[in-house]
Amino acid sequence: MTDINKVVLSYSGGLDTSVILKWLTETYDCEVVTYTADLGQGEELEPARVKAESMGVKEIFIDDVREEFVRDFVFPMFRCNTIYEGEYLLGTSIARPLIAKRLVDVANQTGAQAVAHGATGKGNDQVRFELGVYALKPDVQVIAPWREWDLNSRESLMAFCEQHQIQVDQQHNTEKSPYSMDANLLHISYEGGILEDPAAEPEESMWLWSVSPEAAPNQATYIELNFENGDVTAIDGKAMTPAEILTHLNKVGGENGIGRVDIVENRYVGMKARGCYETPGGTILLKAHRAIESVTLDRELAHLKDELMPRYASLIYNGYWWSPERKALQALIDQSQQYVNGKVYLKLYKGNVIVVGRESATDSLYDSHIVTFEDDAGAYDQSDASGFIKLNALRMKIAAKKGRKVD
Repeated sequence: MTDINKVVLSYSGGLDTSVILKWLTETYDCEVVTYTADLGQGEELEPARVKAESMGVKEIFIDDVREEFVRDFVFPMFRCNTIYEGEYLLGTSIARPLIAKRLVDVANQTGAQAVAHGATGKGNDQVRFELGVYALKPDVQVIAPWREWDLNSRESLMAFCEQHQIQVDQQHNTEKSPYSMDANLLHISYEGGILEDPAAEPEESMWLWSVSPEAAPNQATYIELNFENGDVTAIDGKAMTPAEILTHLNKVGGENGIGRVDIVENRYVGMKARGCYETPGGTILLKAHRAIESVTLDRELAHLKDELMPRYASLIYNGYWWSPERKALQALIDQSQQYVNGKVYLKLYKGNVIVVGRESATDSLYDSHIVTFEDDAGAYDQSDASGFIKLNALRMKIAAKKGRKVD
C-alpha cells in the first residue's frame, strides 16, 4: 500500500463511490482523482463534481464520451449483429472497455499508480474493468474495495457515511432503491429487488425508457435508415452523428414499446443472474442491419459471420474487448461491411420491429431476373439443378447402400 500515492477512481457521486473515495484515502493514505464518464445515462453530472469537491478532491475529470461510445464501440459491435445468449444486446458490457480506457488515460495524465472501481465481487463488471485496464496499462495496480473491505451491506455503508460526515442524498436515507440500475446511450438495466426471484413479473413502473406494447400507439411508425459500410448514417434522409442516431432511435423505439427483455443470463463468474433491459435503439439497429446485409452480403460470408458472432459476443460480455482475438475478429467483420450500403424501411408497432423493405442501389446481390417465378429469359437454367442435387446426394446414397441407418 505504501507505493500508492495517487488513485484514479471511477466515480458516480452516489453512495457507493462516495464511500469508496473516503475509504481509499484512509486505507491507502493516498490522493484520489475522480473520473466520471457521460455515456448518455441521462443524469446531470455536475453534482458529481460538486460532491467530489466537497470531499476534498483536487483533480476531477468529467468527460462527454457519447460520440466515442457509439462510434467506436456500439457501432463496431452491431456490425457483427451481436447478441449474447440470444437476447442480451450487451449494453452494460460494451461501455466498460471505454471507461477502462479513460481511467488509464487519466492515470497516465495525473501520474497515478492505481485505479479503483465500485464493482462488486459477484458480478461481471469487475472482470471487464480490470481486464481492460491491465491490457492497456499492465503495470498499474487495481483496487476493488468490495473485495477488500467489510462494508457488505447498505446499513454498514450508511453508518460509514455518518461516521465520516459524508453527505448522502435524502432518498438514500429514507428508502432503499428497489433496483440496481445502469444506463448509457445503448440501454438501461435493472437488477436486484423482486427481480432476484426469476418467477416474479416486474412492475410496470420499473420500466423508464419505454411504454408497454399494450400502451403503445395503435398507429404504426415508419422509419427509413441509411447504411454506409454497415453503420447507420441517416434517419429519414437526415444525416446524424452516431450518438444522435442512437438517441433518436431510443426515443422512437421507446414510444412504440420496443426493446424490453427479461432474461436469466450466465455471468462469467459462474452464477446465473436475472436482469431486465431496455434497448429500444439497439433492437431497431440489429433488425435493420440484418436486413441490409440480406441483400448486400455474400451467402458464405454472412454465414461465417453468424458462426463467429456467439464467440464475439462472449468476448465482449466477458471483458475481452482489448484482446488480440477480438481485434482480429473485428478486422474480419469490418472488412465484410464494405458493401453493406443502402436503405432499410421499418415499421414500428406495439413492441415489434418489422422490416417492410430494403434496397441497395450500388451493392445489392439480389437479382430479380434470376429469382423471378415468371419467364426469366434464360437467366437461370433450371436443368442445372439436377447435377447439383445428384452430386450433393452422392455421399448419402453411398451410405444408404452400405446399410447405414439414418433414423
